[in-house]
Amino acid sequence: MTAALSLRHSYTEGDPDAPVLLLLHGTGGSPQDLLGLARELEPAAGVLAPAGPVSENGMARWFRRLAEGVFDHEDVVVRANQLADFLVAAREKYGFGGRRLVAVGFSNGANIAVATVLLRPDALREVAAFAAMRPLPDPPEGDLTGTRVLLSNGEQDPMAPLPSTEQLVADLRARSAEVRIHRHPGGHQLTVDGVREAKAWLRE
Repeated sequence: MTAALSLRHSYTEGDPDAPVLLLLHGTGGSPQDLLGLARELEPAAGVLAPAGPVSENGMARWFRRLAEGVFDHEDVVVRANQLADFLVAAREKYGFGGRRLVAVGFSNGANIAVATVLLRPDALREVAAFAAMRPLPDPPEGDLTGTRVLLSNGEQDPMAPLPSTEQLVADLRARSAEVRIHRHPGGHQLTVDGVREAKAWLRE
């Protein structure tokens, strides 16, 4: 396995005419966590499911944090670029360069997905993010025209507070990304309504 493909992962080709879904698990999760969600969103999709490369007390994560809700922003940048390089290499290795690549992330996985969109649109331009918050205080300026992001968040989520999510929306829209917002009354969770919204968004 090359250095660029150093993230432990699984890949299933799926239907060549369907998108490839990049599954990004939450803290303490595994590449298998979101497989059921992927099947719900698009049964024919290819699936690329890597494992978070950072360990926090034995729990897999995508980047380091200094405390609950306090991210190590330098590590966010490093790890978003690591994920982007992995995606570029995976496209070549598995031959899905002509297909849509759509990230589906929950919590920490959603945060690394939106960070990657902001920092490396060459590698990723579509994200369905569940329970995401703003991963970077000062994202670089750039033109994200053609980038699509769905943000599904709980109105009572203490781990991804809405003010942070609203700042993320502003960051994305200021760079001309297309953002769809979905809110539910719950907390830090996936909901049936959120999945339904993502399914419709994916097929547009």
